[in-house]
Amino acid sequence: MEIAMESVPAVEAEKRLNLFERYLTVWVGLCMVVGVALGTWVPGLVETFRNLEFAEGSHINVPIAVLIWLMIIPMMMKVDFASIKSVGKRPKGLMVTLFVNWVVKPFSMAFLAWLFFRHVFASWMSPAEADQYIAGAIILAAAPCTAMVFVWSYLTDGDPAYTLVQVSVNDLIMLVLFAPLVGLLVAGASSLTVPFMVLLYSVLLFIVIPLVVGALIRVWAIRAHGRAWFEEALLPTFQPVTILALLATLIFIFAFQAENITGKFSHVLLIAIPILLQVYFNSSLAYGLMKVLKVPYSVAAPGALIGASNFFELAVATAIALFGPGSGAALATVVGVLVEVPVMLSVCSLCNRTRHWFPQDVRTEAPFDLTQGREPAER
Repeated sequence: MEIAMESVPAVEAEKRLNLFERYLTVWVGLCMVVGVALGTWVPGLVETFRNLEFAEGSHINVPIAVLIWLMIIPMMMKVDFASIKSVGKRPKGLMVTLFVNWVVKPFSMAFLAWLFFRHVFASWMSPAEADQYIAGAIILAAAPCTAMVFVWSYLTDGDPAYTLVQVSVNDLIMLVLFAPLVGLLVAGASSLTVPFMVLLYSVLLFIVIPLVVGALIRVWAIRAHGRAWFEEALLPTFQPVTILALLATLIFIFAFQAENITGKFSHVLLIAIPILLQVYFNSSLAYGLMKVLKVPYSVAAPGALIGASNFFELAVATAIALFGPGSGAALATVVGVLVEVPVMLSVCSLCNRTRHWFPQDVRTEAPFDLTQGREPAER
């Protein structure tokens, strides 16, 4: 991949999110209303769904697990691990991303959650509630974003091939580090004990299985029908399924959380504060390190966004598996969904306004439609 360093031309057309992505916070709000209404008006029905678990005491809710798979498998189908072989050509951007995602982000979130929930907000919540919110915030921060990063990269004119490499490497590392990091930090920042086997089952159910299934479908589809069919026919078919599964999952979660939300709405606002702080801190750190290292803008912007956003589908599923669908930990991960889009759009806006801080590169690969998760066609 050859790079010519020169001034980048003005963006020819304004890039936009699709209707669902642009108003994700609105849809989440509507799901909250519907879910809370169901939990309040038909608590018996909601309790029946809440008790549908794979095994007694497992906390792995069957309806939510199925919906999570419907969300995550199409995301994993977009990941091309073959792209990792090109990382040696421009390693600095990836190194910064990995440093922020795995060395800084989980620990900074653990510290901020401990500081705010255990001390700053101590008079507004019980120690048990603080422990739950700390655990949920840590789980959220320990899962780097996978799917929405492609959207943020698109909006900031990021290098699509390099973004794909960053996501692919993060997914591989997540297989190894997610469980031990969550277990270590939750135990260190709260009085909770995380059952490691339950955490391991969560990694198996919500990372390994979707990753393997997604990779197998990808390989089969490209070999049987070609890359064009995979990108232009198969992937778009899954998009409405993913969206509906996400919305249905949120309705279930808010229904399970109805009592917490109606009785502790102020806690939702309090939970959002340390989450917002860690998002802006980590995105600023990644962006600043990219500038110091003179990384091209098209790599620096997506790198900052990967460091800021979270794989909230995995975080929600893990929090439910560990502590139950009505837990404070699950509520904390859901708050991450509420703030995700407006916060990330603000980071995108900042990146677009400061692109002149970085060296620019002109990429020679074929166009990449990030809203559909398409990669450059093989030549």
